[in-house]
Amino acid sequence: MARSFVLLAAWQLSEAMVSVVVGLSIDHAVAGGGVVDLAGAAGALALVFASLMFTYRYGAAEAFRIDQGESHRLRGEIAHHVLRPLGARTGTLPGATLSLATADATSVGGFTRSVGYTFASAVAVLVSAVILLRIDIAIGLVVLLGVPIVLAVIQFVTPVLSRRNLDQKTEIAKTSGAAADLVRGLRVIKGISAEDEAAARYRVRSQTAKAAGIRLAGSSGVLEGMSTGLSGVFLAGVTLLAGHRALDGAITVGQLVAIVGLAQFLAVPVQALGRVGAQVASAYASASRIVEFLHKPPLLADGVAEPPGGSAPVISLKDVTTGALNGFTLTSRPGELLCLVVDDPAVVATLTGVLAGETRGEEMTGEVLLDGVASSDLSIRARAERRLVNPHHTEILEGTLRSNLDPDGRYGDTGLADIIGAAAAQDIVALDELGLDQPVTPSGATYSGGQRQRIALARALAADPPILLLDNPTTAVDVVTEQDIALGIRALRHGAMSTRTTWIITTSPALLAQAERVVLVEGGRVVAEATHRELLGRPGYRELVLR
Repeated sequence: MARSFVLLAAWQLSEAMVSVVVGLSIDHAVAGGGVVDLAGAAGALALVFASLMFTYRYGAAEAFRIDQGESHRLRGEIAHHVLRPLGARTGTLPGATLSLATADATSVGGFTRSVGYTFASAVAVLVSAVILLRIDIAIGLVVLLGVPIVLAVIQFVTPVLSRRNLDQKTEIAKTSGAAADLVRGLRVIKGISAEDEAAARYRVRSQTAKAAGIRLAGSSGVLEGMSTGLSGVFLAGVTLLAGHRALDGAITVGQLVAIVGLAQFLAVPVQALGRVGAQVASAYASASRIVEFLHKPPLLADGVAEPPGGSAPVISLKDVTTGALNGFTLTSRPGELLCLVVDDPAVVATLTGVLAGETRGEEMTGEVLLDGVASSDLSIRARAERRLVNPHHTEILEGTLRSNLDPDGRYGDTGLADIIGAAAAQDIVALDELGLDQPVTPSGATYSGGQRQRIALARALAADPPILLLDNPTTAVDVVTEQDIALGIRALRHGAMSTRTTWIITTSPALLAQAERVVLVEGGRVVAEATHRELLGRPGYRELVLR
């Protein structure tokens, strides 16, 4: 930034010196000089223009590089805050987060560039004032005193502009978030014929953002008008005063030309200084939103303990009470395929959050143990190596089918074929002649709900964790496919001598029939454990799995 400041300041000084060199040329080369003096004046003017072009070329390029670099770093920080292993405990909608990483990051990055131009403008005004003082003290004093007064008057509306800028950016971010959610949920919205209601809600949000934008435009217009108008009046006054001084003989014709040229030149840096308040307001609003987002606490706790090795991992919940869970107790068994039948979706959401480690310790009583160690005390790496929670709603990423299933390149085609078979996803591979290398659009939009669900299941199976927790992995597939998946999971993860543990939250009879143990959860607690066949004699269980 310092290098940029020096080059941009030199550029503005070169701009100012054009008028000064022209004025000196008139007095010393045109009025009373010869050919040599004219040649010297022309050479001096050529040097000034060469300096002007060189310093602007490299100063502006450096400022732009700084702008883009800062914007890039901010986007990286925002992305890292969301994607880091600890996650971010934030309710910010995807569209609002995107707005932070685009519009707000660009606004803050752009401010780093404008600082250089502001510094150059200030240097130009000060040096021009010194030159004017040397030409005529009265005119120099008018400039030195008048510029701060003009700027002070202009900054009067800056606090209002700052508040409105923050309001507008917040409303636009909310609107972007609503739009992103609308697009993401379009299939569901159409399915329940709620297009009119969704459009009405978005329209209200958009109108609010529009009103905030209009208020901001009004304040910006006032600021721009004050900046242009007051600067123009002030510089016209300077020019008028210089004309009178020339008529009185206090300054030469060349000095008059220099003063008029400097007055015209100063219009740009003075207006630039007048816009500093608006630039600060905009960047401050964006920076405030970014800082607020980056201060969101982590979603997961990161401990330092390492679980004892040598045995198959065991996960255990002891008398856990939080959210919809009420004294929930359950312990896994090595090599077991266990299914949980849950009567309340709220219990499912709470349970998966607890198992994933997303529930804070102060929000929960009881214990969640992994190999006998409190899950929250373990490092993120240790937890990730031992268990994976695959939620019901998962994201399919842009890229290829292969990059979604095997992002680390652990498997060859044969290994992936076994995993794809277990998830009954062979038909998805066959959709395109490229097979596993077929392109995947953002969010897997070209796939059906059942296809996306099977891709997500195959990805979870490919991760091959010792403990795998699946939340309703077959709700969007037909009965025949569901049966194939049930057999595939058992064959892939629970062959002879396997110590892998799989927990599946489901009401699918096909999956339940493959489980060694089925756990019935009612009212947020375990009320029964047995096989699927044995539990069918229990009325509440039968109603859940056969409806």
